[in-house]
Amino acid sequence: MSFLTLTGVEKTYPDGTKAVKGVDLAIAQGEFVVLLGPSGCGKTTTLRMIAGLELATAGRIHLAGADVTTLKPSQRDVGFVFQFYALYPHLTVAQNLAFPLECVGMPREERERRLAGVVGRLGLGGLLSRYPRQLSGGDQQRVSLGRALVRTPAVWLMDEPLGTLDADQRLALRDFIREQQLDLKVTTIYVTHDQEEAMALADRVVVMEGGLIRQVATPAEIYQRPATLFVASFVGSPGMNLLKGEVEADGFRPDGVDMLLPAQAAPQPATLGVRSEHVTLDGPLPGTVVLDEYLGAWRNLHVQTACGRIVARVAAERPHRVGEAVRLGVDPAHCSLFGADGARL
Repeated sequence: MSFLTLTGVEKTYPDGTKAVKGVDLAIAQGEFVVLLGPSGCGKTTTLRMIAGLELATAGRIHLAGADVTTLKPSQRDVGFVFQFYALYPHLTVAQNLAFPLECVGMPREERERRLAGVVGRLGLGGLLSRYPRQLSGGDQQRVSLGRALVRTPAVWLMDEPLGTLDADQRLALRDFIREQQLDLKVTTIYVTHDQEEAMALADRVVVMEGGLIRQVATPAEIYQRPATLFVASFVGSPGMNLLKGEVEADGFRPDGVDMLLPAQAAPQPATLGVRSEHVTLDGPLPGTVVLDEYLGAWRNLHVQTACGRIVARVAAERPHRVGEAVRLGVDPAHCSLFGADGARL
């Protein structure tokens, strides 16, 4: 049985803006689920409705077997971490960290044990007597994170918690969050627009667009078998190469190109998708190099062809000059086909 369920959840604001358009989602106890999508897709609004900071205008939310749709945040047993640290300015770091434990009446010995663990893991030992105004932004976010993780509620809710940090801090705290979640097995809902963060953290990713869920799957499934053209183009760096054309009886023919690529589907207009690592430099499609991006472990080679620009991930050792002629192919075992409606065939 699901631990957290959203059934037909919608959010319409007084001005008529429909931010969430009927979300159905079931999350197991102890699962780490990431809501991923561009700005304005409804992911934060969905999280806020789970928290009780926004009330759903339709649908129901159940947590641990109870209907919490209309309950206040304080009645839902959830822990929050926000992008912009919400610390009590009149309390020291130690007092900020201890506050949620004091609120639930935790015995002093247990409280000190919990605090010591979080303080040590987050490297806050030298900051305990300081006030928020005396901390850098990164340190304030570490304290905010520690205050949420120091207790074990039914659900942790995290809204872009690492968005204001630099790359090194993001990586360290990302690892800390996942380790804590795996250790304590607290159900976690995490909102981000950063796909790398989503793929690294999630048991399952929920990709959202325009207030709707477009796909719910493991990171590997999302990447390898995107359910829609939107997911194919949004997930991945770069996103999937997309070639428009027609499925014919014996394969896929890209528009404007006299060539046939392996494909299996009923004859119809379609789009073929292929990841950059599955594009080869030994195929039938002629093109011209327009950009060679050196990325250390590999190069992203941007090639202009008759059916649009295609990116190929190639070996880092051999540079390619702009204007160089190449011929591209694709690995048919790793191609995706999408119909005229954008759904996977």
